[in-house]
Amino acid sequence: MATPASLELDAQYRQLREECGLLDRSERGKLLVEGPDAADYLQGQLTNDVEALAPGEGCYAALLDRKGHIVADMRVLRLAEDRIWLDTEAATSEPLRRHLEMYKIGRQVEVADLGAARVILGLLGPATPTVTGAAVLDEHESEATKVAGVECLLVGTEGGADLVVAADDAGRLREALLDAGAAGVEDAAAEIVRIERGRPRYGAEMSIATMPAEAGIVEDAVSFTKGCYIGQEPVARLHHRGRPNRHLRGLRSPAPLVPGATLRLGDKEVGEVGSAAVSPALGPIALAVIRREAEPGDELSVGEDGVTAEVVDLPFG
Repeated sequence: MATPASLELDAQYRQLREECGLLDRSERGKLLVEGPDAADYLQGQLTNDVEALAPGEGCYAALLDRKGHIVADMRVLRLAEDRIWLDTEAATSEPLRRHLEMYKIGRQVEVADLGAARVILGLLGPATPTVTGAAVLDEHESEATKVAGVECLLVGTEGGADLVVAADDAGRLREALLDAGAAGVEDAAAEIVRIERGRPRYGAEMSIATMPAEAGIVEDAVSFTKGCYIGQEPVARLHHRGRPNRHLRGLRSPAPLVPGATLRLGDKEVGEVGSAAVSPALGPIALAVIRREAEPGDELSVGEDGVTAEVVDLPFG
């Protein structure tokens, strides 16, 4: 049985690209919003069109402040007409929960923090359907099912699936997935794949100082046809103006890059490195939100050690 200890990082990467890797994603915040007003309530809080979701459908969305900056990004799953699941980065779970509790006054809605009661087991790789023995779902689609005899919520992801399971059943399900051909991988291997795909992450490329257009998430996370939500006006103005001051870009370098390192175009500081990794396929790569003056093909200086990086379009080729 393969485990993270028995697979080096390069082998884990190959497992994710060629077969199926298993990682525990339970550190994510897990909230359940329930009640007859659940969808209508979230419709006025989040950037995407929650009310348009039918049970079993889902989307990516964000909670913004009134200036259009990202407070949290999250996966939204409509489990039933009156039950909506949200999962978000660990660091944004409590701010999201507090916000939803604060503004639900007068609404028939309850916000439950599932915390340690649920485990999220992530599968990534082309062999995921073989491992689960379940249907292939589009990203953010979900269905209640049984995998290896264990009741769980199956959720489609880009290139794989997440299994949301009661904590008491997680160990049994994990062992069954490993027996079915998955191999345990570490977060570092999954991060390489995420960076290659050009998908930003809160705490790296996104923060309370970032707007959706700057992080490159507008197409996936923002609806311009739904009703009002917090932060809508600045997001709409920026969208119709079409020229955010900063953009999410990729970086390729001959040397490993360090998150937080300053990026300069000539003498001008244009941003800093966000997530960085050494890809077995592509070499040293990184993501960064940088000023629009730095365009694909430009060479940037990184930090103070003479390292350079080329700005590239995403996803990485």
